[in-house]
Amino acid sequence: MDKNYTILLVDDEPDILEFLTYNLKKEGYIVYQAQTGKEAVKIAKEIIPHLILLDVMMPEMDGVETCEELRTYPELQHCIIAFLTARSEDYSQIAGFEAGADDYIAKPIKPKVLQSRIKALLKRYDAHIPIVSESGDSSEATKSPGKELVIDKDRYLVIRGKEEFVLPKKEFELLALLLSKPDKVFTREDIFQSVWGDNIIVGDRTIDVHIRKLREKIGENYIKTIKGVGYKYTE
Repeated sequence: MDKNYTILLVDDEPDILEFLTYNLKKEGYIVYQAQTGKEAVKIAKEIIPHLILLDVMMPEMDGVETCEELRTYPELQHCIIAFLTARSEDYSQIAGFEAGADDYIAKPIKPKVLQSRIKALLKRYDAHIPIVSESGDSSEATKSPGKELVIDKDRYLVIRGKEEFVLPKKEFELLALLLSKPDKVFTREDIFQSVWGDNIIVGDRTIDVHIRKLREKIGENYIKTIKGVGYKYTE
């Protein structure tokens, strides 16, 4: 392994944590453990892991709530979060993606298959949506044509007038992609490849869920649906 990736495992079952830790350490990963959502948030803020594998069913603060809280911290926006859980229902997966997860892995899963999925996820860690300024040069911020929205890549913020807010990672990347070429229609395939990557398996409704969440936060009129094709940003 060229890079010592750090993985945070979150599960309330010690046997599962022990099993996963053993197999991941054999692959050269640096592994931390948490048995509750609150503990996971505390540790994640301290170590800033590359990847968090998160169970859904946990007492007090479940995995979805934990994921939502993790995504409120700008320093954790680039962290990959994947649910590793026996809950495989569609509504459970949708809730996970709405909370800001990057992937959803169903248990049981063979160690070699899990390692393959982890490698695919970590390949995405250093991949960023290119941000293009109005002059066409690489920049730290992207402005919408009417300058109503500004994306600050360094601080992982969306700025609208005097208001600043943080979006979950995939919502931020999706908005950055659409805003990089206003009025260009991005197909669903374009969006999947740019934001989620070829190696990540997500459901058909994933894009629709993220578009709906973006509209709730930035307004209904910025993102237009091109029926049967995809989406575009416009003002």
